[in-house]
Amino acid sequence: MTTTTAPRKATSKAAARKAFAGTDTDTLRGYFRDMLFVRRFEERTAQGYTQAKIGGYCHLNLGEEATVVGLAAAMRPTDYLFTNYREHGYAIAKGIEPGRVMAELYGRSTGTSKGWGGSMHMFDTATRLLGGYGIVGGQLPLAVGAALAIDYRGGDDVVVCQMGDGTTNIGAFHESLNIAALWHLPVVFLVINNQTGMGTTVEQSSAEPDLYKRASAYRMRGERVDGTDVLAVRDIATDLVEAARREGKPALLEAVSHRLKGHSVVDPAKYRSAEAVSTARESDPVARLQLQLIAAGVLDEDAVAAIEAEVREGVDAAVAFADASPHPEPTSLFDYTYATPVAGESRRLPADPLF
Repeated sequence: MTTTTAPRKATSKAAARKAFAGTDTDTLRGYFRDMLFVRRFEERTAQGYTQAKIGGYCHLNLGEEATVVGLAAAMRPTDYLFTNYREHGYAIAKGIEPGRVMAELYGRSTGTSKGWGGSMHMFDTATRLLGGYGIVGGQLPLAVGAALAIDYRGGDDVVVCQMGDGTTNIGAFHESLNIAALWHLPVVFLVINNQTGMGTTVEQSSAEPDLYKRASAYRMRGERVDGTDVLAVRDIATDLVEAARREGKPALLEAVSHRLKGHSVVDPAKYRSAEAVSTARESDPVARLQLQLIAAGVLDEDAVAAIEAEVREGVDAAVAFADASPHPEPTSLFDYTYATPVAGESRRLPADPLF
């Protein structure tokens, strides 16, 4: 088991060029554009929530953009991704049209779950994003089941199962890793360690705060990566995903980053110290990458402004699509309760008479 990290700041020309060696400039610009898109999309999501256009619970990927984009770069389009409820950025990175993601947030019928799922329940079989789960750890057994199906059928796809740091303390985490290791299933477990599970630090909730070390209990590979470094995430995730694909070796990857806002959009995060807030801001992955790309000569201020304009136009289009989309008909509420028809299924709405 090893630890993979990258320096928090590397803005000198020599350091930046060294960090980007082996990656072409178009790819680097693309990573920056994608990370910035997730940032601006989530900022507009927060705005939409305050405008009462989005209801229910809503959790943002702010501060996690490098992990989102780096993971997507490591996966094939045919690989499966299971996530927790903080999944908007992953949905976009997996290839879902941003307008459909925003429409789901708005509860509109053009959304990924036809408006019935909302923020925590993105789902799209075409891009193989199989949730969005509101229950902490609910995605782990299902992800292992999908990996078992791949193995049973003899395919070469891989399952990536993303979760938060708090999930590592529930029973389904240990059960899922145990089965995956016993049966040599093609699944990579990705722990997003933003160092605070809701309002509690990892050190206060986990007897072993180095979460990647938990892989050793199941004799699987465990790695830790700087989750604010898109290239570091891409490289180690690629290594683990391809090992799972070739050899059926499951693995545990811990990506360490900082949540830039509270646990959800309504959480003021007053439990954080001023020092913790300052550290999180200094570790902003989007700002970091922008500084590095400028230092390396990959971008200049005009190029950044052009990408910013393109991103804002794309986010505006997603919002406009969501605003213009219809709400689902109340009569469709029960259409997807069961996969196949069930005799005697109740389709009674709240205002309908009992008899």
